[in-house]
Amino acid sequence: MSETFIILIEALVKAIVFFIFLLTTAAFSVWFERRIAGLMQDRIGPNRTGPAGVLQPFADVFKLFFKEDLVPDKADKFIHGLAPIISVMVAALLYTVLPLAHYVELFGRKIYIGIAPNINIGIVFILAMTSISVYGITLAGWASNNKYSLLGGLRSAAQMISYELAMGMAVVSVVMVCGSLGTNDIVIHQAGWKWNLFLQPLGFIIYFVAALAELNRTPFDLPESEQELVSGYSTEYSGMRFGMFYLSEYANMATSSLIMVMLFFGGWQLPFPQEWLGLEDGTIALALAQAASMIAKALIMVFVIIWLRWSIPRFRYDQLMKLGWHVLMPLALLNLVVTAIVVYLL
Repeated sequence: MSETFIILIEALVKAIVFFIFLLTTAAFSVWFERRIAGLMQDRIGPNRTGPAGVLQPFADVFKLFFKEDLVPDKADKFIHGLAPIISVMVAALLYTVLPLAHYVELFGRKIYIGIAPNINIGIVFILAMTSISVYGITLAGWASNNKYSLLGGLRSAAQMISYELAMGMAVVSVVMVCGSLGTNDIVIHQAGWKWNLFLQPLGFIIYFVAALAELNRTPFDLPESEQELVSGYSTEYSGMRFGMFYLSEYANMATSSLIMVMLFFGGWQLPFPQEWLGLEDGTIALALAQAASMIAKALIMVFVIIWLRWSIPRFRYDQLMKLGWHVLMPLALLNLVVTAIVVYLL
């Protein structure tokens, strides 16, 4: 077989596997949140559909397929339908540059575990995609021709712009320390417990808070605050259009957790020397262990995000803006300058 044909087959298999992984992580995140919320509120949570209720997210999606898809008469129908597609596509594209493990050697080839984990501008791609995600919510609010939806969309735009700047500077600090924009290179640089969590503790705190704001989750769920805006930008959505926003929210939660693990928690690096397992580089067993390590770390981050949602009340809008511009931005600038000085001197 020709080299080009092998590369195409490899890319196709990776795309199918990662699409299934995207849907599975989103469904698991929904189930995980409902179970954790049940435990925190002293109730059972989903437990009827499948063992321990694990099939409940799939039953919910099946139900949404058969719900009537309502579109307001005065809405911009094309933009109204396009907005949820943008949100889902951004959530899916973020997975393409995330490395779940290092590589395996098959048929004399190194196959890296990810769709494109080895491109040298992976971090730039992630920042670009997170910037585009605001369009889905903002267009949804504007196209619905509903005042509550419009306010939710405007809030989302202001919120994401405010927190993206601090988030970007926290990421630039990590790039300075690691000396690369490649996602795999950043993970490799953290080998031997040289996690950026220890080298960039302030950068991690800034990134984590900004990520919560980007996800529009409590205490930053101003774009869809039920007590004020009915349901915000998604008020006029039903059926699978609403389901796509729901899917993208939980997929983004899993993606943000994986990105945080990659940037600050060593990514797929094992928490102990791989020699303890007696495994060599390039083996399937080692790749599975590395993937399990990364997913386990991401699950801890997902749990923390869920825990915060059911523990902290929502900010007022002025508090939200003040935290972004008056607290996170100066801290991110300070962290960036200090990191630049230290890297230059060392």
